[in-house]
Amino acid sequence: MQSDPNIPSFFVYGEPSRLLEVGFLHVEAVSDRKDIHFGKVRAHRHPHMGQITLWTQGSGHYRIEDTSWDFSAPAVSFVPSSIVHGFDVEPDADATVVSIADDMLKDLARQLQLSLDTPVFVAGQGESDSWRRLATVVETLASEYRDDAPLAGKLMPELAASALCYIARLNHSQPQAVGSPAVVLATALRGAVEAHYREAWLVDDYVAALATTPHLLDKAARQVLGMSVKDVVLERRLLEAKRLLMFTIRPVEDIAFETGFGDPAYFSRFFRRRCGEAPSTWRRRQIEAQ
Repeated sequence: MQSDPNIPSFFVYGEPSRLLEVGFLHVEAVSDRKDIHFGKVRAHRHPHMGQITLWTQGSGHYRIEDTSWDFSAPAVSFVPSSIVHGFDVEPDADATVVSIADDMLKDLARQLQLSLDTPVFVAGQGESDSWRRLATVVETLASEYRDDAPLAGKLMPELAASALCYIARLNHSQPQAVGSPAVVLATALRGAVEAHYREAWLVDDYVAALATTPHLLDKAARQVLGMSVKDVVLERRLLEAKRLLMFTIRPVEDIAFETGFGDPAYFSRFFRRRCGEAPSTWRRRQIEAQ
């Protein structure tokens, strides 16, 4: 699936991709969009968020990158951002889909034993305690989201972390290998960017660190992540800048240096190009919206 240059990128399925607010989390059922996909969701990706999909009824055929499964509920997947996936399911099939912004996933990663850079698909028996507990956690998360209950914004990330922990437990007993060479290389690039995005690394530094060639690295980044190696680094810097603007009182100049921009004026121009407004204006709007 990955080699197709026409693979679409969506916000949620059928809606154009867009930048997400810090801490974005969204929950819906597959059946909520049945009038759009009719049980046949073509290959697509989500550039800025990962997704948990818990199949609670029915059966079908699920695809992640170059690997596919025939399954019957219960089944669960975790698909990181920009990983290509799709499915064909029977009319009675349904699942809960939890979409989680990359910035929240990075916060949750500290408490998990599940790699959030690697896709996972697990199917199993419904009588397992872990399956029942996972279903309870996901249903509670969906209820909190639907009801917009007091303090839901505090509780939902913890519920998402719990769901990912149960996925890790289930995957540990039924390990699944997913990933073409391009996916493996793009995943390694993500890890290297996470470790070094604050530094003045050039594309050649990432090429050397990953023992590859500029052509192969750029090809993997564009195919899997939908952007060049340089833009992968810049998007990570932008994400960190937004978090610091929103959750700290540090001056914009300090945030520019903290996120790897040697020139605060360049950082401000970059931020305006990407977000449509100056960093200070964006910060003020975010604070006012809380």
